[in-house]
Order: sequence, then C-alpha cells, then structure tokens
Amino acid sequence: MNVMLYGHGDDVYKFGENIKINFSSNISGKTGLPGLYRHLAQKIACVAAYPEPAPATLEALLAASCGLQSDEVCVTNGATEAIYLIAQAFHGMKSYVLQPTFSEYADACRLHRHTVKSVYTVDAIDAAADIVWLCNPNNPTGTALPEKTLTGLIASHPSACFVIDRSYEDFTAKKLFSAAEAVKMPHVILLHSATKRYAIPGIRLGYITAPAALLQRIRMQRMPWSVNAPAIEAGYYFLANNPPLQPSLDELLAETGRLQTAISRLKIAEVWPTDTHFFLARLRTGKAGTLKNYLACEHGILIRDASNFEGLDDTFIRIATQSPEENNHLINALEEWKHSFIS
Repeated sequence: MNVMLYGHGDDVYKFGENIKINFSSNISGKTGLPGLYRHLAQKIACVAAYPEPAPATLEALLAASCGLQSDEVCVTNGATEAIYLIAQAFHGMKSYVLQPTFSEYADACRLHRHTVKSVYTVDAIDAAADIVWLCNPNNPTGTALPEKTLTGLIASHPSACFVIDRSYEDFTAKKLFSAAEAVKMPHVILLHSATKRYAIPGIRLGYITAPAALLQRIRMQRMPWSVNAPAIEAGYYFLANNPPLQPSLDELLAETGRLQTAISRLKIAEVWPTDTHFFLARLRTGKAGTLKNYLACEHGILIRDASNFEGLDDTFIRIATQSPEENNHLINALEEWKHSFIS
C-alpha cells in the first residue's frame, strides 16, 4: 500500500462522525458557496455528455483573467494532477525538493524515474539541479519566500526549471509575482489551486501557468477528459463570480496570530512563525499521534500529525485556523491535555 496515499491531512473519514471541528485541512471550514451549488444543480445535465477532451474553453477564460495567452494555461484535475504531469514530462531528470513540503512532489518524481534530492535551504540548490520544486507559501510551514529572494534564486540558476506550487497564494499578505510576470521567465512553472482558494476539495480543479513552449511539453502528457464536466462548470462559475475569501484575509491572519499566541502561552509547544493561515507547532511533551488521537476521541477535534513530512519528527503538528469559536475549543482542549500530564 502507498503509505502517503493515506498520509495527508483531512483524514476525517478515519474517525466517522466523531469529528466536529477540523483543523487538519488547510481550508476554511466556514466557506459558504450557495451560488456554486445552485449553478451546479442547474447544470447537472452536463454529466450526461462528455466534456471537452481538453478544457480549452475554460483555459481561454482563465488566460484572459490572468493577462495570458490560451497556450500559457493548462487546466488540470486539481494541482496534484499538474504535479504528476510535470514529473512525467521531465522523466528521468534530477529534481531538488525544498523540504519539508508536500510529499507528492517527490513521490511523482520517483514514479517517473527522477533522481530526487531533498534540500532544506535555498543555498543548497546547486548547478546539478534540472528541476527545483518548491511550494510558496509552503505547506506545512506556512512561510513564503520574499519575491526578491525567489526571483534572485531563479536568476542564479538559469539551467534549472523551477516548479512553484502557488496553491496558497490567496492566503498570504506577502507580495508574490503574478502569473503574467512569471511567464516572462523561460523556466518557471506555476501551479494554482481552485481547491484551496474556494474551499472545494471535493471538486478537483487546478491549473498550470507557464511559457507556451514549456506548457506544450506538459500538455502532451494529459489524458483526454481528465477534467470532468462539473469541475469545468465550477470553473466557469468562479470566473464569473469570484466569491470573496470567507473570512477575509485580514480577519484570517489576525485570528491566526491570536491562536498562535494562545497556544504559545500554554507552553506545550514551540509555535513556528507563518505567513499564512496554517502553521507548525513542535510539542514539548508527548507525541503528535497521541495528541491527535486524544483530541479526536475526547473532543471531536482533528489536527494534522505532521510527523510524516520529510525533515520533521513525531513531535510536529500542523493547525489550520478556523472560526474564533472553534479555535477557542481547540485552546481549551489543549489546556486540558496539558493538565493531564501535570496531574
């Protein structure tokens, strides 16, 4: 069995109906999308016919919204399909992965016979790299490389292709270069995720932006009809309506800061800094798996055991900010867990 297939966050399915509050997924659980539901209900007959073999119409609309040409956008079945298509397109290359990060970069590369090297600082990226994979803002740390740092890194490695996962680009106040700016760089590929932006993990919808020549190489690996008709319709809806973040970015980041401060005051963990709405914490007592099971079974709260991220050990947890009321439940549950060690 592929361990990492079942090793990601949001494994609420393992706990049945016991989970009432989910901090393990980097998605706001309070996002309401009644307009999307009405749109999909009105378009439900789309399931009776094949969609476009390649979602060219949606790609053209996305390109226009980003200031790009149609051949600079490739719509995919979630950002995960994009990762595997890129790894396949560059079969057998030497890939550097900036860790700790999303495991699918390395998994996709190994599947397609890349030589994979894990690095933990940008200074460790050398001239041997064919592909550099990084997530910005990064999962699980929540940190974002400054725009100047990233553009300097790309410029200093002109022979490497940079694959930059921008799934969390809407959840940081840090300045990031745009897709239109990125396509002017001949060896930069950006990944984007409607799943994260609109909180729709059940609808697999993502897209790649890159220079046309690079993207043609990737597009050749995509199987026909990889993006289903309801996902395409969801894409049309989001482009037409662009519902705002719920809550707003300012509210989300402010609440993240409050939650981090409250957990720090409990003195049960070292809380790591973040540039977005999720963050790592390293427990001072106990193990991540034990705490996860305690919170799930005793409080109906699910957190992410982050111990299976490369470079992290069994004391790391990841928490994604939810509503103030839900965050208070987590704080109280962690305080109770703390007292169980004292008593």
